[in-house]
Amino acid sequence: MDLNRIDILEQLNKIFVELLDNEEIRIDEKTTQNDVEGWDSLIHIHLVVALEKHYKIRFTSKEIQSWTNAGEIINSVLSRLL
Repeated sequence: MDLNRIDILEQLNKIFVELLDNEEIRIDEKTTQNDVEGWDSLIHIHLVVALEKHYKIRFTSKEIQSWTNAGEIINSVLSRLL
């Protein structure tokens, strides 16, 4: 799977749009939970599951808890795929 940060960001955005049922969501690498209305702990769990299913990867609990913005999520996806 030959992916780059932009591809993963686009997929992450699609997942947010779907989970939050909001077509207007636009995230970037600096986006945090506080920046997205509705991004709570339950949505975060759904986000993790959606990413794991989409990319056929698994994150550690420690890794998930360390994420502070979308860029760090992208880093984790890339580290699993490389």
